[in-house]
Amino acid sequence: MSEQSPWIQRFHPAPEASSRLVCLPHAGGASSYFHPVSAALSPGLDVLAVQYPGRQDRRLEPVLTSIDDLADGVHDALAPWLDRPLSIFGHSMGAMVGYEVARRLTKAGHPPVTLIVSGRRAPDRYRDESIHTRSDAGVIAEIQRLGGTDAQLLSDPELRAMVLPAVRGDFQAVETYRHTEGPQLTCPVQALLGDRDPMATLEETNGWAEHTTGAFELKTFPGGHFYLGEHAPAVIATIRDHIARLTT
Repeated sequence: MSEQSPWIQRFHPAPEASSRLVCLPHAGGASSYFHPVSAALSPGLDVLAVQYPGRQDRRLEPVLTSIDDLADGVHDALAPWLDRPLSIFGHSMGAMVGYEVARRLTKAGHPPVTLIVSGRRAPDRYRDESIHTRSDAGVIAEIQRLGGTDAQLLSDPELRAMVLPAVRGDFQAVETYRHTEGPQLTCPVQALLGDRDPMATLEETNGWAEHTTGAFELKTFPGGHFYLGEHAPAVIATIRDHIARLTT
């Protein structure tokens, strides 16, 4: 099996695990965000953390500004990893990419065990957003509002210059995405949401139920868009238990 794709980081290989979990980060995020998740779930699950172009070890590659292009890249990179049941988890932008990856896998005859979406409204629920067209200060203000990046990191000019292109490109991908009609997913969908998330309401999140013929469930946690950091053990346990119910 090839493990050389720059799209996939495998922090804690679990060769004996019966199934795999693909984790897709938020806008501006990187695979390292899921290092603690990988550590917590291994060796029960073989965690594959996705690294988008334009950050960390891929910082010299052009940032992709389309959800479809990101999904195509992830889908192609997963080809060697389909020998075991595979689940998908994505937070925020990662939920959108994960949904499109799940559509591609299903169309190719390899539907995922489940799609777990976090902090994101259903793919056909739109808002009038144009954060990617703002000045650097405007983009930074939005990041700080959501609590996604350490303010101290963004105050360093050199680090800010490294981070902002990926953040802006990711916001462009999210804000220009438009859902296309096609077959529904067949796998269960589990939606996770912070109860004070400014990016998704309960109604918008419940809309995910319309995109699968499988079961749907919604679980809320106290907190905002990055509730995961405040409730990491509970979120990880929720993911682990959900997948276990479907694979054992």
